[in-house]
Amino acid sequence: MSQLHWLLFLPQLPSSPSSLRVLVWRRMRTMGAITLQNGVWVFPTNPKYEVAVRELLHEIEEQGASGLLFSAIPLNDQLEEQIIERFRTERDREYSEFLGQSRNFLAEIEKETLAQNFTFAEFEENDQDLQKLIGWLHKIQLRDTFEGHLAAQAIAALAACQEAMQKFTQKVYTNEGVENE
Repeated sequence: MSQLHWLLFLPQLPSSPSSLRVLVWRRMRTMGAITLQNGVWVFPTNPKYEVAVRELLHEIEEQGASGLLFSAIPLNDQLEEQIIERFRTERDREYSEFLGQSRNFLAEIEKETLAQNFTFAEFEENDQDLQKLIGWLHKIQLRDTFEGHLAAQAIAALAACQEAMQKFTQKVYTNEGVENE
């Protein structure tokens, strides 16, 4: 039988203003929650999620809405596996998008290398893009409670981007006559 406990959040939001619905949707997505049905959000039980949902509940109550927070245990293992697989599927969607952007980054580095565009301006632009990728993957990983199927691929893709950037950086330093220590 199931060993995992789940938090269920059932917000009761007015149809207008829609800003409350958007607020709840964004916060839930940022935390990595999934919807079960009819606006019921679910997370694995974790103190950080509980605190965040309680804060959100307080925030929406101040605006005239309400909600309920439950701890639950599925009564069969199959349901729990289905929920876990939905979490993995959601993270895999994010990882897939990340992988696409990683490929775009590598293509940009290759394009600039072929053009021998080894300038500090190009370095800064590519470094900013790499930092965005690093931050983005970190955010996905924070939400990835059950290790999505594409997690290892995304980590490898980021490592490839970092390696390509390191090589590009060395070429920029050489081109600009700066020693890289």
